[in-house]
This record gives sequence, C-alpha cells and structure tokens, in this order.
Amino acid sequence: MTEIGPSLRTVAGAGGTNGVLRVPPAPPAAAAAHFRASLAFHTDVSDVAAALAAGGDPGFVVLDARSTGSWDQGHVPGAVHLPTALVPEQAERLLDRAVPVVTYCWGPGCDGAARAALALAERGFRVKEMLGGFEYWVREGFAYETRKGPGRRPADALTAPVGADACGC
Repeated sequence: MTEIGPSLRTVAGAGGTNGVLRVPPAPPAAAAAHFRASLAFHTDVSDVAAALAAGGDPGFVVLDARSTGSWDQGHVPGAVHLPTALVPEQAERLLDRAVPVVTYCWGPGCDGAARAALALAERGFRVKEMLGGFEYWVREGFAYETRKGPGRRPADALTAPVGADACGC
C-alpha cells in the first residue's frame, strides 16, 4: 500500500491532535443513527430529479419557498410555489397533508427551505429539505422553468458527473 502522508494508524494513535480527530468519531451505532435521521430530514437534487423523471406519481410534492421574482427567474418543473412567509395562511389550501413535501430555496447558503419545512412540520405536514436548492438543481444540469419558458444549463463538473446519468453515490 502506498502511503501519502502519515498512516491511518499514526493519525488515529496521535491522540486526536489534528483538527479532524480532536473530537473522535462517534461509535458506529451512534453514527448510523445520526445519518439515518439525517436522511429522514433531507434529500438531494439528484434523487428528486430521478424520482420526477421516472414518470407517474413520485409520492411527494416539490415546494419552492422563494419569492415570486425568484420563482419567475427559474424553478423546478412541476413545483408548487409557496413563499415561506405564506405557509401559515396558504399551506392547507395548496397542499395535501397526506403527501410528503420536499422544500427548496436558492441554495446551500439560504435557509429558506429549512424555515418553510419547519412551518409545514408545525402544521402537521411530513417534509424533507432538498439540499442544494435551486442552485444545485441548475448546476447539476436539470431542466427548469422560467417566466419566459424552459431553461437548462450544462452540468457543472464540480457538482455532477459530466456525460453520466448518476454520480454513483
């Protein structure tokens, strides 16, 4: 085996003196519980796109929690538009409580999707947040709709495999 830098045994035995191991990893059972719980709250752009592309009822509705101006600029095809601030007064009218909701906002630097998900959960909806938001939807090369019609950009090689259907994760 070729070593690049210190061996794993040396790093692990160093008493956690580096930033990665200063706080040791959780025991496997605790880590499994954490990541299982995380997946109950989050999904990613690729999984949402694959479910929507499969045809038929994906079993969830996608909700764009951004402003009307943002929606007009571009949104996931088939998404419901419900800005976060309007969730309390309009969620019951626009959404079916029996259908899980996947929220999104602009991107990783925006917590609008999390705020919308919280507002929906507080009203009894089952909800997940789409990690990456609209930014990663576009960056991964998926089609979107705008006020002026459909749009699509080439996949960004830093966020999605170029020329492949899936990343393999």
